[in-house]
Amino acid sequence: MKGSMNNDLGTISIRPEAIAKYAGSVAVECFGIVGMAAVSMKDGLVRLLKKESLTRGVKVVMSDDNEIYIDFHIITVYGVNIPTVAENLIENVKYQVEKFTGMPVARIRIFVEGVRVID
Repeated sequence: MKGSMNNDLGTISIRPEAIAKYAGSVAVECFGIVGMAAVSMKDGLVRLLKKESLTRGVKVVMSDDNEIYIDFHIITVYGVNIPTVAENLIENVKYQVEKFTGMPVARIRIFVEGVRVID
């Protein structure tokens, strides 16, 4: 089963939603990230999600081999270097999620949905 591993005591199953919540909390701690974004397909508007709704801006898919694929929809701080912020986000999330789950992160994609000016 996807997201499951066996040990001598039994089976451990990790839901993609749990990984998404953890990955989202790691992401918002990264420099240059304002938060996760929700995109309305109906009108194309982007809005910043509150901390309780982080998982709506994160999509986690797991392969049959327990590889983790993560998509982030983020809002960045105005004036930051987006490639540097993205690289930092990828490195931090990959390390933390692999440590948290014991499963490899195969791919992280970042979609910058907006930019915000922060005082």
